[in-house]
Amino acid sequence: MSAADVEIAGVGIHPFGRFDAKSVTEMGVAAVRASMAEAGVGRGGFQAAFCGTAYGGVAAGHKVLDALGMTGMPIFDVEAGCASGAAALILAADAIRAGQHDTALVYGIEKMPRGIIRSSFFEPWREEAGLAATPAYFALRAQRLMHESGVTLDHLAQVVVKNRRHGVENPAAMFRRAVSAEEVLASRVVCEPLRLWMLCSPNEGAAAVVLRRSAGRSGRPVKVVAAVLRSHLPGNVLSEATPMSGRVDDSIPPPTTLAARAAYETAGLGPSDLDVVECQDTDAARELLSYEELGLCPRGDAGKTVEDGATEMDGRLPVNPSGGLLSKGEPLGASALGQVVELTLQLRGDAGPRQVQGARTGLAHTVGRGANASVVLLNR
Repeated sequence: MSAADVEIAGVGIHPFGRFDAKSVTEMGVAAVRASMAEAGVGRGGFQAAFCGTAYGGVAAGHKVLDALGMTGMPIFDVEAGCASGAAALILAADAIRAGQHDTALVYGIEKMPRGIIRSSFFEPWREEAGLAATPAYFALRAQRLMHESGVTLDHLAQVVVKNRRHGVENPAAMFRRAVSAEEVLASRVVCEPLRLWMLCSPNEGAAAVVLRRSAGRSGRPVKVVAAVLRSHLPGNVLSEATPMSGRVDDSIPPPTTLAARAAYETAGLGPSDLDVVECQDTDAARELLSYEELGLCPRGDAGKTVEDGATEMDGRLPVNPSGGLLSKGEPLGASALGQVVELTLQLRGDAGPRQVQGARTGLAHTVGRGANASVVLLNR
């Protein structure tokens, strides 16, 4: 059975932002209910559940389904940093392909503390020495991109302007006001060259997807044609695994490239087949680096790609029509499934004012602590 035999039956999302009066369980319940309603399934309508979360705590996924009175089936809680939701989806899709289940519920939930993303991944001494603070190695990575690909501060600002403009039309986004490049560059320096508005905000939210085995139903459902997770190879410098140390060896492909190559091969597609992309923009430089690592542009052309408007809504390949993490913020466990929700709407033609016209094939990409990188390809 091929990957094309898994389709998306329903999607749901709880907006990303700050919701002090709500628990992470309540947000998860909202997203799950919405996805199940769209899929037309109720109690007994799915045989397994997969929950992605990094900060949710023990059995966080169980608590969501317990609140709905729907426990009893296997519930898998999955943590893979920023790729947690994608990892949960991959496990669910594989289980359906293997014939273990006909229908599976996948959801991602998160309620993160304000401020810089912290993680038990790093040894305490690294945090105390300032070697694990995310803006520090994000900034080093940005500086390297500027040195090697000719990316400028203006290019970084353009990424923020683009994504914030896209986010205006997304009711699930945390920030829905367009900004100018001047405003971005005038925001305070966090770690050179990154300004405050060039960094996404850790926040709260939930997203859910119901997957099922394709059965030749009428219409043209959105199918999961590839879903891949890869980790870093030893020596990959400035990755999420080795923030400020390690050998510089450009011959070692980063995990995003490993995941993209495997996904393209599985689906029999390439970057030129894509109509829309949702990619990791934890910071503005991360989005530009993703262009190169995903093969969306030749190495060294990331700055030129955004400068030419290729990734705008009316460009050759719109990137982050949802507004990306720079508009939505990033609740780690929910962010990857939030991308899948957005692409599903885009491929159905249901994205409203932010619709990418004629979109048939989409790519969702996340990369985060571990380092874990995921690429999910959807097709209609």
